[in-house]
Amino acid sequence: MVTQLKTPSSPSWSSGLTFTLAAIGAAVGLGNIWKFPYIAGVSGGGAFLLVYVLCVVLIVVPILLGELMLGRMGHKSPPLAMRQVATQSGLSGRWVALGWLGMVIGFLIATYYSVIAGWTLAYILEAYQGFGGDRSSEQVFAQLLASPERMILWQSVFLVAALLIVGRGVNQGIERAVTILMPALFVMLLGMIAYAAVAGDFQAGWDFLFSTDFSRIDGSVVLAATGQAFFSIGVGMGLMMAYGAYIPRSVSLGRSVLFIAGADTLVAVLAGLMIFPLVFANGLDPAQGPGLVFVTLPTAFAAMPGGSIFGMVFFLLLAFAAITSVIAVLEPAIAYAEERWAWQRSKACVFFGMMAWVLGLASVFSFNIWAGYTPLDYFSVFEGKTLFDLLDYFTINVMTPVSAILIALFVGWRLKPERVADELNLGRGWLFKSWLILLRYVAPLAILAVLISGLR
Repeated sequence: MVTQLKTPSSPSWSSGLTFTLAAIGAAVGLGNIWKFPYIAGVSGGGAFLLVYVLCVVLIVVPILLGELMLGRMGHKSPPLAMRQVATQSGLSGRWVALGWLGMVIGFLIATYYSVIAGWTLAYILEAYQGFGGDRSSEQVFAQLLASPERMILWQSVFLVAALLIVGRGVNQGIERAVTILMPALFVMLLGMIAYAAVAGDFQAGWDFLFSTDFSRIDGSVVLAATGQAFFSIGVGMGLMMAYGAYIPRSVSLGRSVLFIAGADTLVAVLAGLMIFPLVFANGLDPAQGPGLVFVTLPTAFAAMPGGSIFGMVFFLLLAFAAITSVIAVLEPAIAYAEERWAWQRSKACVFFGMMAWVLGLASVFSFNIWAGYTPLDYFSVFEGKTLFDLLDYFTINVMTPVSAILIALFVGWRLKPERVADELNLGRGWLFKSWLILLRYVAPLAILAVLISGLR
């Protein structure tokens, strides 16, 4: 017996603003806070920012526009949207695999991202308690990682919160959440920058982030900027296609894409102005990656006036950034279950929530009881990688670039340019032609370079 597709009236964003807020929330995540500022600081400061912005405009924006367009054209979850667009265009039904790939990537990311996001909740409590008292920040973080029970507790709390939002649907859940969380995130971010300007060494942080040194710009830095721009905004993960399905025809995709990319970059830059003044004021090392957030900054907060209060605000800000990203990567699977299997949204949330929780246990255990389990050591590129490391590696370094390249090839080469131009409402002049050239040639070749680099 073949399951019939559910065909109710599909939901849609109530306005272009709410869609833009939701998409910005999906793009802005933990990587904006800890990864981008440091890469910029050690890679030429203002020179890196210039290269990064060029990568966003020339590589990420063309693919993001194409992915959102596919979602709106298909008006369904990624697999069903791809099937519909391919069928209507007289193309092979095998392109549905692109929709499946994006949806699976997003769901797998949710399984381990929720574990890391749970740490932000744990650290709100740690900040309230004064960041460990007599314990060092290294000990506080190590004790958290060594306790699977604590990690599972906070992973569970975070997932339940995300699923409660997704379970209420697009308008009553996701839309309402982002209209509260995203403005709150920006307000907290600006408040933390003001605190850093008063309590930290703002000039040192500013110089680290913005002093321009073009001598540091080489091929590896350009590649790093490309990869950071590509992964930061979240193309190829199914979430933008899913959110695109709810965009009304009256909303300009081109304008929305520029707002999304611009806001994502702005948050990353502001995060640097929030973090580095505190780091330098306390003589700490900015080159810590995730440890910058969970080890270095707690040390700074513990030594500064009002540190507990502002530490709580900081980790609440991180939790907001994380939850808006997780609800976005969960949405494609939930929507698919509604459309394909005619499930109630609450049932789909319970099912996929339990799946994400169970799979997430592998990431939890990778930091403690399975920390020594590195199953692919016989490949040099995977040597020393735990299950968490491998899941992160394959989703981010392999699957996501492949998905983005396929989006570029499908939209740029397989869809008729006339149909694409009409859908985007860009006309058929120089603007549309420039976008098409970027999508056909520049973006896929640049992402292929990132993919090859990531496999080394």
